Amino acid sequence: MSVYLLILCLALLHQEGRATPDAPSCVSPEAVRVAEETLEQINQDRTNGYILSLNRLYDLSHTPDTEKDGSLYKLTIDVMETKCHIASKKPWKQCEVRDISDVPVYGECEVSAFVDTRVKLQSYSCVLREVPATAVVGVCPDCPTADNMNEPVVKETATLSLQRFNEESRLANYFTLERITRASSQWVVGPSYFVEFTIVETVCSKGTDASEMSSCPPMDCQFAHRGFCLGSHMAHEDQFEIRPMGGKKGSSFQDRKPVEVKCEIYEPQAAAVEEHAHAKADAEHTGHQHHNHTHLHPHEHVHTGSAGSDVAVAMPKSSLGTVVHQPAPARSSPKTSSCPGPRRHNLGLDSLKL
Repeated sequence: MSVYLLILCLALLHQEGRATPDAPSCVSPEAVRVAEETLEQINQDRTNGYILSLNRLYDLSHTPDTEKDGSLYKLTIDVMETKCHIASKKPWKQCEVRDISDVPVYGECEVSAFVDTRVKLQSYSCVLREVPATAVVGVCPDCPTADNMNEPVVKETATLSLQRFNEESRLANYFTLERITRASSQWVVGPSYFVEFTIVETVCSKGTDASEMSSCPPMDCQFAHRGFCLGSHMAHEDQFEIRPMGGKKGSSFQDRKPVEVKCEIYEPQAAAVEEHAHAKADAEHTGHQHHNHTHLHPHEHVHTGSAGSDVAVAMPKSSLGTVVHQPAPARSSPKTSSCPGPRRHNLGLDSLKL
């Protein structure tokens, strides 16, 4: 009799084990998929900063919801900043993570998402921080280090870079500086400064007289194009010259120090919607009027030295969470088995917990 009961108990335990699915872990394909898709939605939701890339899934919890036929996931994901600005709206897998020579930024995101047939982001909270300069210099003494974005030389570098872009671009209107987003410096032959900044289209066409440029306001409408630029300037001890925008060409760079700039210009969502409506109206042979704004051909490139311009669609979203820059928070050990998952990047900085 005891043998029969033992066999029966083993059979029940075996059946129960087959009926209960394994709890997701940080290395399970389903959990990684949820982390990847929630991060994509986080990047699409944000309006400022840079696109974040998934470094690893640090921890998670999984609560089935039988009434809604899905599951609530609570995730902790380690992220790293890429070189793509949020305005580009590029998928994070297409963006290059900043390496040690590019003032890298890393952090963590606490994420809530509901998963049924789709992954639906509920909320998020991210904390980011720069890799300390001491850690960078210890591995790469010649790499650039971060600068204060309020320094006069940083603002002058951005001004010179934008001036060159405006002079050499083929776009119809001038652009003005919106925000400096990053700044760094490096000693080459002399001090070299690197800036990243956003720009916005103004109401002034390229035919505007140079004397009027100081009072040229940004285009205040939903059709204004915005852009993201990388600028650099190699300075010397003597003061470099900033000429008025729209000044006489021919001697543009003979009297100033080397400046390079590369900008991406993004098609506003409103313009994309209008173009779609116009195309539909054309197909129906109805009349329509065009809004007077800059039109960009999808394959147009604006060459400014080594610079170029690409076109993308910027889509504003309402925020579901926050992203802040502050020191690393206290961190508890993962609660889920097989967590954390493997890191995808460490930049060769083993001393840091990226």
